[in-house]
Amino acid sequence: MAAITVRNLDDGVQQRLKVRAAAHGRSMEAEAREILTAAVSTSSMIVDWVDAASRHGVELELPQRSAPRELDLS
Repeated sequence: MAAITVRNLDDGVQQRLKVRAAAHGRSMEAEAREILTAAVSTSSMIVDWVDAASRHGVELELPQRSAPRELDLS
């Protein structure tokens, strides 16, 4: 497995990571791994997939959009 070092991490970010890790019952390192894994997961990369598909000639048919509903503020 690879290892990375994150330098110049803002103190506030480190503190929030520490709190988030504690809330999930994990170490800061485990929490950082979870965050990084989620950030590059397939579901979060849909925009990249759509972009790559369009660059390879794949036509994506978008659904028709209806007009926005009017709000009744009465």
